[in-house]
Amino acid sequence: MPHSQAARALGIDFGTSNSTVGWWRDGVEPLIELEDGKITLPSVIFFNAEERRPVYGRLALHEYLEGYEGRLMRSLKSLLGSALLKSETTVLGSALPFKDLLGLFLGELKKRAEAVAGHEFESVVLGRPVFFVDDDEKADREAQDTLVAVAQKLGFKDISFQYEPLAAAFDYERSITREELVLIVDIGGGTSDFSLVRLAPERREVADRQADILATGGVHIGGTDFDKQLSLQGVMPLFGYGSKMKSDALMPTSYHLNLATWHTINAVYAQKSQLALKNMRYDIVDATGIDRLFRLIEQRAGHWLAMQVEASKIELSDSQRRDIDLARIEPALVAELPRELFEGAIEPLLERVRGGVMRLLGDADVDPAKVDTVFFTGGSSGVPALRQSVAAMLPNARHVDGDRFGGIGNGLAIEAFKRYG
Repeated sequence: MPHSQAARALGIDFGTSNSTVGWWRDGVEPLIELEDGKITLPSVIFFNAEERRPVYGRLALHEYLEGYEGRLMRSLKSLLGSALLKSETTVLGSALPFKDLLGLFLGELKKRAEAVAGHEFESVVLGRPVFFVDDDEKADREAQDTLVAVAQKLGFKDISFQYEPLAAAFDYERSITREELVLIVDIGGGTSDFSLVRLAPERREVADRQADILATGGVHIGGTDFDKQLSLQGVMPLFGYGSKMKSDALMPTSYHLNLATWHTINAVYAQKSQLALKNMRYDIVDATGIDRLFRLIEQRAGHWLAMQVEASKIELSDSQRRDIDLARIEPALVAELPRELFEGAIEPLLERVRGGVMRLLGDADVDPAKVDTVFFTGGSSGVPALRQSVAAMLPNARHVDGDRFGGIGNGLAIEAFKRYG
């Protein structure tokens, strides 16, 4: 293909759970195959201690589960806007700033895209949530500035951003035949983002679409939060969560909260944490749960358990129940996870999502009955309770499913071509 038919810039959707890279070319689907013929690369790095190298994506998860010694890092995007971003962690025996961790992963995305294209890219449109951090403009700005600094260090010279739900909207616009007022509901791994947009076939080639964007909004809730609540309500009680102590107080929750949150699991393995748990054991009325917790820590099975919880969340979108076999911790031990438990666990989160949608419609001064279409995208948009919760607010809207994992990347590729040629 002649170079003139291909975009000069990449569109990168750096996701909490999965990432994609889009490169617009005439007559070719924009998303680049990043691993084993798949368009997504799980946002995971495994630092293999035996071979002293970083491994990415599915291969990283495979090596970790195969039992290689090392450090697994996931949900990297969650670092943006957090206090952790100004600190460092220990990897392969050396201190590594968390900012450099982001650079490693984004650099791998760039490298794989350039291997496909056969040349380097100096321009990029990066996707971003409407809010990296809720109700904190300074932290939100710092999160975006961090991404700019990381991208510059990787060799990008022209760097711009597009809201992820707007990117999904422009991808959807390729398929419509008439004007529509569309609510984009993008539920990713770390954030829920909304945009109310007027779309039309004749507007596709217009460069400045600001007048078509009626409102944007979002809340810092996503699939990893659903995982956390499912873990706390359905699994962690088997490991002592909620156990009563002889003082009538409940066992401190920090250990279980760390286990239910992917990027803090390693904190439970720390010597100081284990010592505190051992001292606490004799003050607990029923030590069954905490003894299971010790066995889980001994096996360093926290990430394995988190993956089981995530798989359960996904399966509960289509099934009424999913059980986790915990025989590796204790013979015949099972975590029974009915859909009702999951939906009850995430209801407070869904209430915040509904609140975010209502604020958005209020900001746009639009009657919910006037919305033509609800367009669901993002990896966590398949949760039935979430879909029903949002759909009930918009009585006349039809419901459309986008490409849950590729829609944003497609839209960013379109935007990159418009901005940089």
